[in-house]
Amino acid sequence: MLPNDDMPKYERAHRAILDRVKSGRYPVGSRIPTEVELSSQFNVSRVTIRRALNILVREGYVESKQGSGYTVLTQSPSSDTCLTSFTDAMLRAGREPTSRLLSIEHLDPAAADAADVPEDMRQDPITRVSRLRLVDGIPHMLVMTYAPAPLMRGAGPEDFPESGPGQSILRILSERFNLNWSAACEDISPVAANAEMAETFHVQPGCPLLKQSCSAFDDQGDIVFHEDVFRTGSISFNLTQQSRTPRYN
Repeated sequence: MLPNDDMPKYERAHRAILDRVKSGRYPVGSRIPTEVELSSQFNVSRVTIRRALNILVREGYVESKQGSGYTVLTQSPSSDTCLTSFTDAMLRAGREPTSRLLSIEHLDPAAADAADVPEDMRQDPITRVSRLRLVDGIPHMLVMTYAPAPLMRGAGPEDFPESGPGQSILRILSERFNLNWSAACEDISPVAANAEMAETFHVQPGCPLLKQSCSAFDDQGDIVFHEDVFRTGSISFNLTQQSRTPRYN
């Protein structure tokens, strides 16, 4: 049953289903119950459920395929930015993503370690979170996430799960630290593996790696966080008028 309030039934159904997606009751990659089952659960018509599900499709949480019903795509839709959840992409592909927290450091903005951070962020102390992302137990990406230290106050190992949907950095930043963004820019370039990266990825020093740098901004144009991702392999994009969706290889 849906709660009884002044909100239209389809919107209440939309919010109830979305809560189930975000809580993991309907995991990424799983099929949502049929319209018939949901209409029975919520005691509303199939038309109402279909309208609620179509909102979730437009928002990017689920996809609809004729004959297959509705499948959960992500808990963090990319909207119109370049930011998408690597965790959800791997879960949808039937892979097992995990994370290994390497360090949480507080950097002086003038320190050499902060040199790659955008200048706009180097006005105040910076928190850097370094994590190794693995797929099916194999190192896949070295991720360094930078954010203004005041916004990351109290960050500790317990905030960065090593498995499950909760390991997504997008959800950690949004849900744990209330960091929200509406725009992002990205730069992709080749780099040579230094000794540490070579050991991490089990390659020779100097081996080419792909570096993805992405900065996220709020509605006022202030930088919310910056991320440098070093990875092996390649990445390609599906381009549409609405968004760019990465396809991880």
